[in-house]
Order: sequence, then structure tokens, then C-alpha cells
Amino acid sequence: MSRLTLKQANTIIEQALVKAREMKIKPLTVVVLDDSGNIVAVQREDNASMARYDIALGKAWGAVAMSCSSRALGKRAKDNPNFFLALAATSKGRFLPQPGAALIRDADGNVLGAAGASGGTGDEDEAVCAFGIEKAGLKADVAA
Repeated sequence: MSRLTLKQANTIIEQALVKAREMKIKPLTVVVLDDSGNIVAVQREDNASMARYDIALGKAWGAVAMSCSSRALGKRAKDNPNFFLALAATSKGRFLPQPGAALIRDADGNVLGAAGASGGTGDEDEAVCAFGIEKAGLKADVAA
């Protein structure tokens, strides 16, 4: 199975930020995690608020932990809020089931990690992550 490289992670972030500027999104933070939830790369734009990092990390960490997009997690959380509160507690607050992260898959569909962003709306954050992932030659999974 292939692994997510630093070069791919940096490309994801670089391209996500290009897309964010094109979309005129407020300054944001983008976090890229590997398939074990470890940080591969992160960037915080100038003037992004201090909470952006933790939010982007929580979105990406939840996606990779549950092997689905953060949008799908948000939908599931609405139907079973107590379970998702318990997940957030057991993960020491790293788990954030809100739109804004996409799984990163290789050509064979294997999960390589996740990219999460914070600064825009959930839809905007998700869109820039997906754009960056695709520009890095990988597959973005944002299925709900």
C-alpha cells in the first residue's frame, strides 16, 4: 500500500490555499494527516484566528479515524449525538464531526489520510481540501 508523502501533503496545502484565495475565503488553516492521524503538514495563513488549527485538526482527525468524510460524520452525529459526544470525549477532544475535511485515497481506494481546513464555511473548507487533494494526484473522498 502506498503512503502519503510530505511532498504530496505540501502540494495539498499549497493548492488548497490557492483555491481559498480564488474563492475569497477568510484566512484559514489546512492540516494534512496520514492514515494513523499523525500530522504530515500544516499551514496557518496570516491573520487566521488561533482556533483554526484545532478545528482543522479535529475535522481531519475524525475523518481519518472513522474512514469517512467529515460531512458524513456530521450527518451521523445528528442521528446519534450521545455516541458522538462520547467519541469526542474518548479522543480527548480531537474528534470534530463537522464538514470541512476530506479523506485522501490512492488510485486503488486505500485511505492515505485526511485533509481538514478551517476558516470558511464547512462547504468552503471541504472544497479547498478536495481541490488540493486532486491537484496532488490523489482522490478526494467527500461522500456524505
